[in-house]
Amino acid sequence: MPILDDRSLEFFSRSADQTRRLGMRLGGLLKTGDVVCLSGDLGAGKTTLVQGIAQGWGSMDPVTSPTFILVNLYRRPDKNHFYHLDAYRLEDGSDADELDIQQMEDNGVLVIEWPERINTAISPERLWINLSWQSEEQRNMVFLAQGQHYERLLNDFRQQAFGG
Repeated sequence: MPILDDRSLEFFSRSADQTRRLGMRLGGLLKTGDVVCLSGDLGAGKTTLVQGIAQGWGSMDPVTSPTFILVNLYRRPDKNHFYHLDAYRLEDGSDADELDIQQMEDNGVLVIEWPERINTAISPERLWINLSWQSEEQRNMVFLAQGQHYERLLNDFRQQAFGG
């Protein structure tokens, strides 16, 4: 687990279960207003990571990819919201404007797959995670904190997930 600097972290997951467990650790730290961007090719593990994030956040619902409906909404018993947006089918930030991303950011946790397609519509302060396929069971994840809040979040995540 090389630590690149205070604003970044690199991790190699060796299984889908490990990716989900790592997501659960992150999800447990997320609060209303947090934005997490997941970038990576098809098969890089984005939806697997979201499954763990949603479970760690407290969603009782199974997570599926919202590729064709764009946004899935998950709830906790306390009525908090978790928005899972898949921007793969969007052309650019103007397409995203119709989805009212600001409302999602203001009223829940927002996790976005394919965020580079709508970058102009997303808050510049966010946690950005680049995922890449290494082999059938291995994925590389690079976490990049963009903004002081996300630097603190990444530090908390680092301590919780790795103890250091």
